[in-house]
Formats: sequence, structure tokens, C-alpha cells
Amino acid sequence: MWFKRLGCLLAIWMFSLALSAQENPYQILQDVAGNTFERIKSQQAQIKQDPEILKRIVEEELLPYTDYKFAGAKVLGKHFKSVPRDKVPVFFEEFRKYLIATYAGALALYEDQDVQFEPAKSFKGKKAVTVRAVIQDEGRPDIKIAFKVRRSSKTKEWKAYDMVAEGISMVSSKRSEFEAVLRKDGIDKVIAIMKEKNGQKNKIE
Repeated sequence: MWFKRLGCLLAIWMFSLALSAQENPYQILQDVAGNTFERIKSQQAQIKQDPEILKRIVEEELLPYTDYKFAGAKVLGKHFKSVPRDKVPVFFEEFRKYLIATYAGALALYEDQDVQFEPAKSFKGKKAVTVRAVIQDEGRPDIKIAFKVRRSSKTKEWKAYDMVAEGISMVSSKRSEFEAVLRKDGIDKVIAIMKEKNGQKNKIE
């Protein structure tokens, strides 16, 4: 089932390191992806005993270089402006933990698949770029993915905020998932859903 095959790939969009305006987001994306998977491979024995270690790897290696607030705001979409201001930091904190839990679960399915990135393109003067890659898994069809990366107007750093796999955007899918909840029950229910997810133990199937 292609959705399960994407499990270990969903974390890859997180692998973009914060970059200065002079650095190459394409090359750094590849370097951080490689370094992160090397850490996972080197800790396989510990991870099999305690899959929660993957959450630590995600938080330490990936989250600092992901624009989770921008991603979270896009997930809320038009509802973001109507969220009570005192609820915004609560939502962002739970969304940060939600990403950690989501991608730790995704990384649990990592089996040393090969990731081939497209050659770097010019990003001079751009505020956002899309980095494309192909996931190659022996005996299975290739999977095309794309990472959306933006440069902060304040910090001038490049950070990832979305991944599109087989035409499905993580941000768009989460926005669709929470849309009805927001309309019916509001932000408190969305936060409760994320808290429940965040409280679940990571597993290796």
C-alpha cells in the first residue's frame, strides 16, 4: 500500500537545515538527510529496544530547522485569524509536538531506502524554492516527492514547511483533516486531538 510506503518518507521534508541567504538549500537538504539517517542506522539497536528514541532524534536533529509555526498557520488556514490570541502559542506548541510524533512514527519504517535529489537550481532573489527528489526502494516503483522551503524575511534563514508526496501535500491534508473540527468545535478540539496523538508511544511495526 503506497500510503505505508510513504511512512518513512514523510519525515524527509523535515530534513532542511536553517540556511543563511548565501548557502545552498538544495545541498544542505541532502547533507542533513544523510546525517540524520546515519544517526538512525547507528542507533538501531537502541531504537529497537526503545522506539521513543526516534522522537528525540526528530526533536534534536530536525525540528530546529523546520518552520513549524508557518506550517501550523497554513494548516489553520482562514481560521488562524479567528483563533483567540492566548490559544495561538498553545496550538503552536502542540503542533510542534504533533510533528515530532508524526515524523518519529514515519522514521520507524525507515529501511535504508535510497533518496535521489534533483540537481541544485538557482535560488538567487527567491523567497521560496521547491526541492524535488525520488525515493528508490528495490522491487517497488519510485516515489516522487517535493519539499517546500522558504526563507524568513526576518532571520533570512531557509526552513522547510511542507512536503508533497505522490501529489499529496502534508499541510493541505492536515488542513482538510482539521477544517470540519475547527468549524464545529473550534481550536480547543484540534489541540485536544493533537495532545492525544502526542501522548501515544512510538512503535516499530
